[in-house]
Amino acid sequence: MTSPIDTTDISRDPYNLVVLDMAGTTVADGGLVEQAFSAAAQRLGVQPGSDEHARQLDYVRATMGESKISVFRYLFGEEERAQYANTAFEEAYGELVDGGRIAPLPGARAAVERLAAEGRTVVLTTGFARTTQDAILAALGWQDLVPLTLCPADAGGRGRPFPDMVLAAFLRTGAVADVRRTVVAGDTSYDMLSGVRSGAGIVAGVLTGAHDKDQLTRHGATHVLGSVAELPDLIARAEADERPDPVARAEA
Repeated sequence: MTSPIDTTDISRDPYNLVVLDMAGTTVADGGLVEQAFSAAAQRLGVQPGSDEHARQLDYVRATMGESKISVFRYLFGEEERAQYANTAFEEAYGELVDGGRIAPLPGARAAVERLAAEGRTVVLTTGFARTTQDAILAALGWQDLVPLTLCPADAGGRGRPFPDMVLAAFLRTGAVADVRRTVVAGDTSYDMLSGVRSGAGIVAGVLTGAHDKDQLTRHGATHVLGSVAELPDLIARAEADERPDPVARAEA
């Protein structure tokens, strides 16, 4: 005998899973992606100041938020060259991080801690490799800030704009019964696309990183915030708006 379909109304369940991007959303890296890319490209013979370097840098800027290995596959074609460039990029970025060139964005840690205190599960995601993500977390002292961090390799390897990391957070944490009670926040169009494609109920763009309000909105942002520090209040308002009107309930 098959089990009956669960028709429970989850529309007023709390938004208890919050998936946050790192660089540009919770972490300020001061343009380190471009610096690390230039170092990696130079190893493959692309000289800074050349037309080819300018073309590639434009593409890197346009695809902020995407898995870095995917970017290098597009730029360098052959898998061996792409992997070499990606390794060089990760090494250069790691050296910059170790040199103290990274910091939390204002209010980011307090926002994460408030979300956790409210009973929400926060997951940090990135388009970087695991070694780079771990280096960033260590530099900030964030190793124990959240219960789960994810990079593309942790979710099948595709990274953004695919929804895989958001869905992996949903599956691994079990924090919500329905993916529509998930919140995704990021600073790039790729973050917005991954949130929309996952089915997240709130997809919030923040203006502290790579892309502007128009780009974020065109790629599916349900809200655009000045920074991630505003996210806890946004979630609280969304939940309050979904609660039934006590006056209307009494009249019924």
